[in-house]
Amino acid sequence: MNVHRWLSRFAAVCLVLQVSSAEAEVVAQTLRFSSVVIDAGHGGKDGGSVWNGLVEKKLCLDVAKRVETGLKAHNLKTVMTRRGDVFVELEQRARIANRVPSSIFVSIHFNGSRKTIISGGEAYYRSPRGKILAAAISRSIKSSVTGGTRGVFFADYKVLRETEMPAVLVECGYLSNKREALRCADPTHRQKLADAIVSGLLAVRAR
Repeated sequence: MNVHRWLSRFAAVCLVLQVSSAEAEVVAQTLRFSSVVIDAGHGGKDGGSVWNGLVEKKLCLDVAKRVETGLKAHNLKTVMTRRGDVFVELEQRARIANRVPSSIFVSIHFNGSRKTIISGGEAYYRSPRGKILAAAISRSIKSSVTGGTRGVFFADYKVLRETEMPAVLVECGYLSNKREALRCADPTHRQKLADAIVSGLLAVRAR
């Protein structure tokens, strides 16, 4: 075999391997689920972050309900850990989720910091499958919501540690940042956040 023919075949094999690797990566980035457990952070005696006239627990529930509406429109089953202004222990949130078969878990929060210059959403995961959800939601928020995201991060939060399914915690923005707080106070912005979360989940759902 001459050198040119050998190089040609070698290049072809490399291309096949690259395609196969890319396809495998795509497959690895999908998840099978038929239900979504939506966890509105805080509630009741736990108000969460309070900045610039906004109370986190109220915004969490508002976005969670919008996410539920969006998921139901795509024929996905949903379970809410709370539907009103009630306090639910973190362990109870995990227990609720673990009773739902073929599900994923999405906890919705807003952030706050003494460094009021910080802004942007964040997505947290603990497991490899949770990272798939976090990355997809982060990409979706970055591409469609003003303010974007600060990225995807590992965290050992109890609701991520004690849930048995793929789980993600989404921080929708910093209420401590005045500009971002103004956006978060707007129902239109919160709808865009909810739509982005829904789009991210649908992007990784294996059919």
